[in-house]
Amino acid sequence: MSANAEKNIAVRRVKPEQVVINFDAERLRAPFLLRCGAFLIDYILLVCIPVIFLLLGRFYGVDGVKLLNSELSNTGWLIMLLLGLTNFVIFPMFSGQSIGKMLTGIRIVKKDGTPPTFVQLLLRHTIGYLLTALTFGLGFLFSALNQKGRAMQDLVGGTVVIYGRQKVAREITE
Repeated sequence: MSANAEKNIAVRRVKPEQVVINFDAERLRAPFLLRCGAFLIDYILLVCIPVIFLLLGRFYGVDGVKLLNSELSNTGWLIMLLLGLTNFVIFPMFSGQSIGKMLTGIRIVKKDGTPPTFVQLLLRHTIGYLLTALTFGLGFLFSALNQKGRAMQDLVGGTVVIYGRQKVAREITE
């Protein structure tokens, strides 16, 4: 074959796709108390940052209103904001887990067991959590009351929180 003929051959890339074997969301759903524990770990982690910085400010002799408007306090709030963004948006985007979920062994997946998309996580963590907060936590209690173990944020995002590992096979699609 000539060099021109070789250039005109269409190359088709083969993309591997993850296929979850025997996934059963109801069987692998995370228990309600484990989800509460993961949320509590995330909350404690976030609240500790500004408290530590306020205590450091107090240790260095800053009092009263100056303590709340000090550079040290503002730094603590900024670090808490960045950690919260990382914990609730960036970590779940790449691993399906926040720090609390990592420590408790639970994970966010789609209903079929594959990793969630960015749009699903964005819906789950913005609209879903907002609806849960507006209902004073009743949206979170859905996971304890329904058979599938899905909270309101899971219903909005089309996700489920599982506890355990699923078998994954790679299937080649064209």
